[in-house]
Amino acid sequence: MDAVRVALLREVLAGTEWPAAARRFAGVLRTAAGNRPGGLLLVGTEAYEPWHLAAHLVDEAAWSGRPGLAPTLVRHRVRAGAPSHLAVGLGRLEAAGRGETLLVVAPGAEVLERVHGARRAGATVLALEGGEPEVRGLAHEALTVPGSAEVDLDTVQHLVSAAAGENGVPGPGGGAGRRRFRDRLSRLADRLTAPPPEPW
Repeated sequence: MDAVRVALLREVLAGTEWPAAARRFAGVLRTAAGNRPGGLLLVGTEAYEPWHLAAHLVDEAAWSGRPGLAPTLVRHRVRAGAPSHLAVGLGRLEAAGRGETLLVVAPGAEVLERVHGARRAGATVLALEGGEPEVRGLAHEALTVPGSAEVDLDTVQHLVSAAAGENGVPGPGGGAGRRRFRDRLSRLADRLTAPPPEPW
């Protein structure tokens, strides 16, 4: 989702808790992931793999100069001959430990034991979930999206990924110009979508 669409989404959700909640969670994610590439693991359920969130975080990592935001997508089923970035199975969770961050999205029972093991080994566990007490109990930080909310889990993932790249320190290689352009574009979109001032 580009900066203009994110700005429009935030405008629609103004007055709700979601923009601020997503920014808080994204701040924790940024801090936990740090700038070390390969330290962020992303896992969903067998029925729901968070492809879009992975792609958006890769983009935000590049645009913000924060390589630690680019996740490794951990998959429930790896097909034979899959390319390396799509060939990381659940065994990777068992190897997770100190200095790594595990972001679980709508986790199911099939990963809870592995998530618990990663936490015991020292990994930081973050969760975007729908209100499962077991998951909240495992996570160091959780953002709960109940079924009764104004938004769904996909929408919150867009808000979180966009916020994760905000306030990034540009890395070497010319990221500063792209970041300044994105900031200007986002500010312009905010102004264009703002309601007109009240007449005097």
